[in-house]
Amino acid sequence: MRKIIIYCVIAGFAGLFASCALDEGPIADYSELTIGGADSTGTDVKYKTREEMLTQYEGMYNMLKGNSGLENWNLDFLVLTDTHADNSYRGATDAELTQLEQQKQNGINKNIERDWNAFYGMIAAANRVICNVDSVPDPALSTAERKQWKAEALIFRSWIMFDMVRMWGGIPLILLEPPAINAENIQEVYPLYYPARNTLEEVYSQIVADLTLALEPGGAPEIDPSNKFIFSRTVANALMAKVYAEQPIRDYSKTIDYCEEVEMDVELMPLYSDLFSVNDNKTDVRYRHSAESIFEIPFSDGGNWNTWLFGIDETDPNSTYDWAKWLTPSRDLIAEFDREGDVARKRATIVYASVDWSNHYPAASYPHMHKYPSAFNSIIKLRLADLLLLKAEAYVDQGDLSGAAALVNLVRARVNLAPLPASVTGSVDAMADAVLHERRLELAFEGHRWFDLVRTGKVFDVMNSLNDRDVGRLPMDPVSEFNVLLPLPQSQIDINPNLVQNPGY
Repeated sequence: MRKIIIYCVIAGFAGLFASCALDEGPIADYSELTIGGADSTGTDVKYKTREEMLTQYEGMYNMLKGNSGLENWNLDFLVLTDTHADNSYRGATDAELTQLEQQKQNGINKNIERDWNAFYGMIAAANRVICNVDSVPDPALSTAERKQWKAEALIFRSWIMFDMVRMWGGIPLILLEPPAINAENIQEVYPLYYPARNTLEEVYSQIVADLTLALEPGGAPEIDPSNKFIFSRTVANALMAKVYAEQPIRDYSKTIDYCEEVEMDVELMPLYSDLFSVNDNKTDVRYRHSAESIFEIPFSDGGNWNTWLFGIDETDPNSTYDWAKWLTPSRDLIAEFDREGDVARKRATIVYASVDWSNHYPAASYPHMHKYPSAFNSIIKLRLADLLLLKAEAYVDQGDLSGAAALVNLVRARVNLAPLPASVTGSVDAMADAVLHERRLELAFEGHRWFDLVRTGKVFDVMNSLNDRDVGRLPMDPVSEFNVLLPLPQSQIDINPNLVQNPGY
């Protein structure tokens, strides 16, 4: 009877992974039915030619321009990082969004479930390259290409694992492609399909190991100023800086070192608005792959459909504010912009429009997120200002307040704000607050706020005061050690007896 249950469970899970392998990327004449074979020694290989392997390498990137990147790694991601934090209210009244605004999320939240599955689909896409590129027998696939493609896949995998560990805590590490299951190997293969959760320390250790390998000479490519849609050495260095700022392996001296590596490759754009604005003719974005960008998902074809989920498309005269969208900027965030006198960043971040609903504001002047003003806008996942302010955070921790102030003032100067006063720059606590405040205004709706609050230990104080100071927010449950992480999807616990739910859910 136990074997029957195992067969049924694994069949469902294997089907999920098969669909992840086939629903994204350029398959064309190649599929799991036509690729692969044996090498010159008779050993079975999954990909026999360079062209077959190329479909998997390109597929990693292509899935980021499809549902995995747009719906899961951006749309849902911004709801988690900004609505679940203090930057935003829900837009539409869907139960899944309402739960995250009110800190009432649970294991049957459909968005949390779809993101868990999508992130493991992205890890599976990276693993198809990592696990197979060295065994392709085709000499047309050069040694240099093998090492570079593998390095890029390692960066991709490490990034997704980094986001997952910050969302859910310890996660199962899936580092190999599970083999096909048959009656002879079912007991051996079963744990590969249904692993237990690894510890936080184990996950972070694997992330560092992946990035370290990717940064070896001849691995990840140098950053390309004309194409930031590449998992480059600069991306790896930026991720290393961010990883070493996290509590389980915190080493702010390494954060500083890796930030300095990034600084050699990119520079701040002169105007903040140029990171997001459309051109004067309203036919395209003003800049793509800008000097400040480290990694972005570009949409020169106008395919960024997240635009209409947050606002309207300014390059489309027929685009209208006809529903409540996915995010609504909070009064608390707007008040921070106004208290600072931060006109430039507020204008680039928030736009007001007259609408037909009044869920959170009067309909005549309703705010919307404005960092995707067109379907041509890139999704900028990493940029220099983020790393400069992270470096400032590290300087504060190490007692270098003047170094931290210089970096914060550099970011402030771009938007015509005065330098920090001496009353702030002379206090460790005040400077830590100033860095966090600057990150909020600089990086709103770019996927950072929740993680910033958790990393700096401010999440409980900040979030648990919102019921009193933000009159527009739905009443919230207190944030505690039991709900600071997301719940694991109940559907995954149901099919994997080795998974244990996070405490409190």
